[in-house]
Amino acid sequence: MKRIFVLVILLVVLLYLGKITNQFKFNLNDLGKYFSLPQKAQVSLPSEKVKILDEESVITNVVDKVSSSVVTVSIEQTRSLGKIFEIDPFDPFNIFRQQQGSNQKVEQDIGSGFIISEDGMIVTNKHVVSDTEAKYKVITKDDKTYEAEKIYRDPVNDLAIIKISASGLKPVTLGDSSKLKVGQMAIAIGTALGEFRHTVTVGVISGLGRGITAGSPFEGYVERLDNVIQTDAAINPGNSGGPLLDSGGQVIGVNTAVSSEGQNIGFAIPINVIKDALAQFNKTGKFQRPYIGVRYKMITRDLALLNDVPEGAYVQGVVDGSPAQKGGIKDNDIITKIDGAKVTEKDGGLAKIIAGKKIGDKASIEIWRDGETKTLTITIGEDTGTQ
Repeated sequence: MKRIFVLVILLVVLLYLGKITNQFKFNLNDLGKYFSLPQKAQVSLPSEKVKILDEESVITNVVDKVSSSVVTVSIEQTRSLGKIFEIDPFDPFNIFRQQQGSNQKVEQDIGSGFIISEDGMIVTNKHVVSDTEAKYKVITKDDKTYEAEKIYRDPVNDLAIIKISASGLKPVTLGDSSKLKVGQMAIAIGTALGEFRHTVTVGVISGLGRGITAGSPFEGYVERLDNVIQTDAAINPGNSGGPLLDSGGQVIGVNTAVSSEGQNIGFAIPINVIKDALAQFNKTGKFQRPYIGVRYKMITRDLALLNDVPEGAYVQGVVDGSPAQKGGIKDNDIITKIDGAKVTEKDGGLAKIIAGKKIGDKASIEIWRDGETKTLTITIGEDTGTQ
């Protein structure tokens, strides 16, 4: 009887121990499933893929959101073509020879822009639409073409507004460039190389507060652009005027220049500069900027020492009817001071000093002419930058 009782007790104990063992094995399997080294190595790879997909989705979302608001700017010009064929032995009378001096219309994509209003206001760079004699067109992403009815050019900033006759367009959202940080994502959209429309490039904000010279010093206005954005997102000729975007799809800058001395170094005008100019434009319908009306080239200190002339702005031409002409400034004069402030390239040159004046102000202009220093008085005029 005692043996039977002992056997029953042993059987119960064995059954209980077996249950615990099975449970223990189940838990070990579960732990091994998630924490054993082979499984952990397998789990880490999908987590990286998820991260990549998240970054890709940010870019694709921005492109989907903004791409339809980016436009291509094209120019239409008439060019004179020379002789294409010389004397052809099989055509001694030149019947099929093109006549010298024949004209042909040429249309070329030259830049980018973005929509800021539903009724057809387009922002681009001034240097994209610098030729006042040419005709410009705007091509939207859906390949609709619009004639540029009016072009408003900012005389100081490398900025222009194109007005087209349209409705129901999708404007971009303007961001706040004062909150930018070096290292944050930057996305550029534009017509790269004047050929590849809606090209998307991605990079980061490489630097802030840079200073560059936009345009040519031999043109009417030399534009020293300060506090511009540097980015390594590829910006090529044709990207000019297109938007630089943050990861939320807001425009943080207007692509304006690329360095010819380095790779992956591009620049954009901060959008806050554009917003200030647009606020003035919306009030007055024009860009009001002080000007004196001279074409000039800056003489650097080294150039001045080399040629035994003073440092300043060498006047290459004076605009008819301008404040400069009325005040007595002539070709070949060198403007050395304005209201006592020296005109030097390192301080922003003539353009920066004039930009700080008010329309209607009287200004004392010190010039160097034929070895003598003269002082003239001119009244600062207004340049609306309107075509």
